[in-house]
Amino acid sequence: MNNNLLEAFEEYASVTKALDIQTVSSYLSDLKQLEASTDKTLTKLDTTDVLQFLASFENKRTLNRKLSSVNAFFHFCHTQDFSHEKIKIPMSKVPKDLPKYVSNSEILEGLQSIDRSTTLGLRDYALILFLYASGCRISEALSIQRSDIVEGWLKIRFAKGEKERVVPLAPIATEALEAYLAAEEMASSYLWLNYKGDVLSRISAYKIVKKYLGVSPHVLRHSFASSLIIGGADLRVVQELLGHASLETTQIYTHIQKQNLADTMQKYHPLKGVS
Repeated sequence: MNNNLLEAFEEYASVTKALDIQTVSSYLSDLKQLEASTDKTLTKLDTTDVLQFLASFENKRTLNRKLSSVNAFFHFCHTQDFSHEKIKIPMSKVPKDLPKYVSNSEILEGLQSIDRSTTLGLRDYALILFLYASGCRISEALSIQRSDIVEGWLKIRFAKGEKERVVPLAPIATEALEAYLAAEEMASSYLWLNYKGDVLSRISAYKIVKKYLGVSPHVLRHSFASSLIIGGADLRVVQELLGHASLETTQIYTHIQKQNLADTMQKYHPLKGVS
């Protein structure tokens, strides 16, 4: 493999395109897998070689991830004159799954089962409220430091694509966080710690949310967005709070908005039940 070319692509993806570390790492892994599937170097591949490689992936989401890596790399090569052939393969159509979410009452019920007489209990209670109140991705939440919260506002510095955003926190979440931090004796600039005082891992955070709510932390992000939509929030405001680069991504929640409108009509319109 041409390591210099891959290093140049890595710099382009990281610096010029400002993609997050995990995305760049996935791109490089996919490209190594592509080259390993043939006896050619990447710049010598043609569309047929790429299609033969992609044919081995039946899962459309996996296929699209590989396609994203391939298209990004060959676009880079073409613009930099490393390759004469401009390979561009359209994405596979994947049906959009409606986001799973839990209701406000279900979350509050789950929170009541947490024993807050211990520091870990206070942490678990505060973490769940924090995720639901902020709409953070779990990777963002675990990167939050104490200095990132000022007067009820949360600054998310480690957002996807290295974009920064500011989100207001509900008072109940702020109070829960303050109670946890007051009981937490371990010295660390980070918020979410395990019993050893180290930064909480994604697996541990997953287990905490799963234990009390039966869902993953990402479902709390969906629940945050869904609660806002049901409450009448503008879709562009939700986009800003979630840190979505495109409004199209946020539009997966419009089904909730439509359902809420339909329920309201059924409940309050004078013609309800008239046949």
